[in-house]
Amino acid sequence: MCGIVGLFLKNPALEAHLGQFTATMLEVMTERGPDSAGFAIYRGALPQQIKLTLRSDADFDFAEFAGALSASLDATVLLVRHDDHAVLSFAAALEARVRNEIARFPGLHIMSSGSAMELYKGVGLPSAVADRFGLAGMSGTHAIGHTRMATESAVTIAGAHPFSTGADQCLVHNGSLSNHNAIRRKLQRAGQVFETENDSEVAAGYLSWQMSQGARLDEALTAALSELDGFYTFVVGTKSGFGVLRDPVACKPAVMAETDDYVAFGSEYRALVDLPGIEHAHLFEPEPQRVYFWER
Repeated sequence: MCGIVGLFLKNPALEAHLGQFTATMLEVMTERGPDSAGFAIYRGALPQQIKLTLRSDADFDFAEFAGALSASLDATVLLVRHDDHAVLSFAAALEARVRNEIARFPGLHIMSSGSAMELYKGVGLPSAVADRFGLAGMSGTHAIGHTRMATESAVTIAGAHPFSTGADQCLVHNGSLSNHNAIRRKLQRAGQVFETENDSEVAAGYLSWQMSQGARLDEALTAALSELDGFYTFVVGTKSGFGVLRDPVACKPAVMAETDDYVAFGSEYRALVDLPGIEHAHLFEPEPQRVYFWER
């Protein structure tokens, strides 16, 4: 049993409040997942720029690292630190060289890449995780989040959601896949790289692979219905899109709200009750096997 939330803003006037709304939604889902939490937020994309979200296993001098990178690359590398995570921003043409430098430090992990997405996750109560990274103060266009109750694996940061397996792509999942090992092997043969044994990372990797072949997010989700076995509710983010999919049985709870200002998802309605104008929203339960998809 885990909790999922998502918020896709249609109205730019609400973007300054995205983090505040998402933090509240995550905290409400604590009872569904008290052992770890995470979120991805989309914001601040610049032309020809890329962001890497990094996590350090131990105390690490991110500022010194960014300064050394700037000097060695003879280029500007911007740094914003959030506890044991940090976001590096730099010219997209330098990505391969930056990744090579990061690989020299075994305690550094790349959590996500892309021009818009930043990804943060940690062990602990959702409210504590959100506070550590300053989620309530973040602005942006859309966000997804997850509160985890581990049932089949250890409570670790690596096992927390969201999972990101492609640039500006991430997924949160409530459920369990029965054929994830077979799908993982198939995707690995196609060149997809996985960091964990988690079935949810396989789902993220499957969608990334589909989109790398030219599929739109809604097309990738449609293909997942015929290839991913098990029970699942997925909420997925891309640079410009937000998608939801439930398996044919749809045994995991889900509710959505749509207004002229936003689209919101929660594992339970109570995750949505503090959103502005919720009393006037179109509320509905996503249907099994139906792809829901919004794009900017």
